[in-house]
Amino acid sequence: MVYRFTIISDEVDNFRREIQIDSDATFLDLHNAILKSANYPNDQMTSFFICDDNWEKETEITLEDMGTSSDMDSWVMEETPLNELLEDEKQHLLYIFDPLADRAFFMELSEIITGKSLSAAECTKSIGDAPQHLLDFDQLMATQVAASTLDDTFGDDEDFDLDELDPEGFEMGSAEDFESMFY
Repeated sequence: MVYRFTIISDEVDNFRREIQIDSDATFLDLHNAILKSANYPNDQMTSFFICDDNWEKETEITLEDMGTSSDMDSWVMEETPLNELLEDEKQHLLYIFDPLADRAFFMELSEIITGKSLSAAECTKSIGDAPQHLLDFDQLMATQVAASTLDDTFGDDEDFDLDELDPEGFEMGSAEDFESMFY
């Protein structure tokens, strides 16, 4: 069986890659095919995340064993065949290629081709240039500052009224109890 993945970026509109790979190949094989298709070096601690239909991260597959506790499933690219975690067309994945800036490619298992096998991954469609591999320090700081301003402004709105919050949603007795947590 062969899996066909479609890969896009939210940073570059005309970037698109399609990779076909055997379902028995590992996530490491897919990782290497993505890096090759984007002309990226293999010098980052990348991860795959299998996502739900809303792109919420569920299962992480790491490049190296991260030494998680034994009661949690730990998935390592080199040891995990694609068909162990992927079985449905339209499954969503994220491929984190710049872990410091949390930048990713959006991937979809577009097609499962039965009755065919591949000895190596193939990039079957390559459109546009990949986004810059890593952000430099100034770009990284700009993205972090932009993200932090969202948190800094909560509650600063002059129209914010603490009494409008429902304390029952926080399993608290009264608005005064809730207010005492913050003041």
